[in-house]
Amino acid sequence: MTAFEEMGVLSEIAKAVDEMEWVLPTDVQSEAIPAILGGGDVLMAAETGSGKTGAFCLPILQIVWEALKDATSGKMAKSAVQHHSPEAKSWILNVYDRGDAIAISPDGLLCQSRDEVKWHGTRATKGVTGKGLTGKYYYEIQITDEGLCRVGYSTIDAALDLGTDAYGFGYGGTGKKSHLKQFDNYGEAFGLNDIIGCFINLDDREVKFSRNGKMFPVAFSIPKKLDNSAFFPAIVLKNAEVKFNFGSEPFKYPPSSGYISIREASDDCTVDSKFLRGYVKVDTKPKPNAPLCIIIEPSRELAEQTDKQMEKFKKYLDNPKIRNLAVVGGVGANEQIVHLKSGVEIVTGTPGRIEEFISTGQLSLSQIRFFVLDEADGLLQQGYGRFINKLYSEMPKFTVDGKRLQIIVCSATLHNMDVKNLADKIMHFPQWIDLKGQDSVPETVHHVVALVNPVQDLKWITSKARIKTDNIHLNDDVRPGTKSPETLSEGVKLLKGVYILEAIKKNDISQCFIFCRTKLDCDNLEKWLTSVGKYSCVCLHSDRSPAERKNNLQLFKDNKVQFLICTDVAARGIDIRGIPFVINYTLPDDKANYLHRIGRVGRAERMGLAISLVSTVPEKVWYHTCPSRGKSCRNTNLVENGGCAIWYNEMQLLGEIEEHLGVTITQVDIFYKVPVDEFDGKVVYGHKKQLTASNYESHANELLTTVSELTALEKAAQISYHQLRCNPIS
Repeated sequence: MTAFEEMGVLSEIAKAVDEMEWVLPTDVQSEAIPAILGGGDVLMAAETGSGKTGAFCLPILQIVWEALKDATSGKMAKSAVQHHSPEAKSWILNVYDRGDAIAISPDGLLCQSRDEVKWHGTRATKGVTGKGLTGKYYYEIQITDEGLCRVGYSTIDAALDLGTDAYGFGYGGTGKKSHLKQFDNYGEAFGLNDIIGCFINLDDREVKFSRNGKMFPVAFSIPKKLDNSAFFPAIVLKNAEVKFNFGSEPFKYPPSSGYISIREASDDCTVDSKFLRGYVKVDTKPKPNAPLCIIIEPSRELAEQTDKQMEKFKKYLDNPKIRNLAVVGGVGANEQIVHLKSGVEIVTGTPGRIEEFISTGQLSLSQIRFFVLDEADGLLQQGYGRFINKLYSEMPKFTVDGKRLQIIVCSATLHNMDVKNLADKIMHFPQWIDLKGQDSVPETVHHVVALVNPVQDLKWITSKARIKTDNIHLNDDVRPGTKSPETLSEGVKLLKGVYILEAIKKNDISQCFIFCRTKLDCDNLEKWLTSVGKYSCVCLHSDRSPAERKNNLQLFKDNKVQFLICTDVAARGIDIRGIPFVINYTLPDDKANYLHRIGRVGRAERMGLAISLVSTVPEKVWYHTCPSRGKSCRNTNLVENGGCAIWYNEMQLLGEIEEHLGVTITQVDIFYKVPVDEFDGKVVYGHKKQLTASNYESHANELLTTVSELTALEKAAQISYHQLRCNPIS
């Protein structure tokens, strides 16, 4: 039995993984695979190249295959719930009627908000009513964590911020009741472990509360205008956690005579929330264009890469076969539509094409079981937050056989507030798998900086061959020999062309990722390295056609070209193992992207070197805010003057990166080979780290005295013990 099988992975999948020479699961796989197989939502972060794709692909493939097998055998049809899921029949908290930061436990009885600033509320899936308002009902809550809350009843039209309008009636932990934003003293303050009883008397139109069995007087009289309304148990929280008991277990403080648990309300006196669409609108007839899993990736290259991994993992899965498809833009849609119509279980795609297919009816969300956001921080950074929320809102939250929608979010870091807020909104008590903690550089990556100083190094003036620059100084007074900011900025651009050639020569760089800040820099550098350095290069950025990008990436993977010159967005998530070098031609403006870049090397336990060229003076660069986003733009004025240029301070960025990583990055002279003995002995970049000779003998000699002392002490202790045994003290 393989290590993957011991985690519950099917033998067919484990066999495919074994052929890929995955002997043991990585740390993130060991955590995520059992969690996903167990049915939970997972929020994961791990170092680049940690096996994250396998961490979600393997369990998803297994569950999808098992679901297909059940469907073909008729098991799913027997268990399908066509009208209501169990949740729609139960008194629980409503995941479709809650604030952004409210998390609700799987049993629907525990709610939590960790927002320390704003109030966030939720209501139950059911409410009570009656002809002429009749009945007396009760439920309890227990405060399970410190924080603030208001609890009570509200109609379905009330604001979730309980007690701030005419339709909600609340009692708060500060000892105040609230209605119509009027907060009056009532009862007693309450907090951790307190039990609050919530009474509603529809016969007399009254709402009142208790604390730990102590009854308080009537808090509110229900206005006559609400006679035809249903009243739902409701709560609003600020950095608090509360557990509900609607009567499914014995009350800690049973209500007085005449009141019954709200759960015992008769069917003709209860109303389902109108926010239960996600529970009841489940299409029980499978459609060929309705996949069980959708994986969203920030780039076409990453989507195709993940899809190819799926192909490898499913190699031995048969009867039934799983059909997967990459749905990406930049290529004709017709072929993808044909595949969808013929039937697909797993779709991996980019936001644009996914949205297009859903809006035109080519892709259905009616059978979704898994929703995966890979590189979620990148998706949010590119502005796809609204798209993600819209997609989630359109997905049924339970499958035809009663299984809950599982959401898996992968991010470079879980310390990104946008990612945290998204998780709070769409995930269901996710398991956090944060093996990175704060961002850290893998041990297999050595990273150094080479300072580019146009004041001290005048090769940008004396060199005959000069790289073409970005024309940002077209309208500036640039005069070599002077030290004006514009002149030194142009000097940096020219000097970096010299330095990159030196870095390649001195370190024998045969294959390398080169990162530039702009597409224009990529194009200029490609021409420079090809013409002057006589190197083979290809570019990867959004101005290149999809066909060219795909071909360029394949040429680099096949080692048919030496250098892949790319922007951050284009290269995000690309997994090519064994690449020994990365050069940062310009530091990224987002410090998190530094780790993304240098993480292209040092994969599969192979050593990698990352060299960053860092200007010691500010550099004027393009920062397009114009409608054309830079195409044919010649406005070299600064942004604050209505232009498309900014001053870029790489020394400041370097300081932020070092502070973010908690390290001081080694500085090197670009005209000398990076000394490998500074990095723990013999290193061959692109290969696994070689074991060096042990210092065992000298180490043992150093410890000899200490070991002798410990031996003597142990001997003395044993003698003393023996004497006490033989001659006990009377």
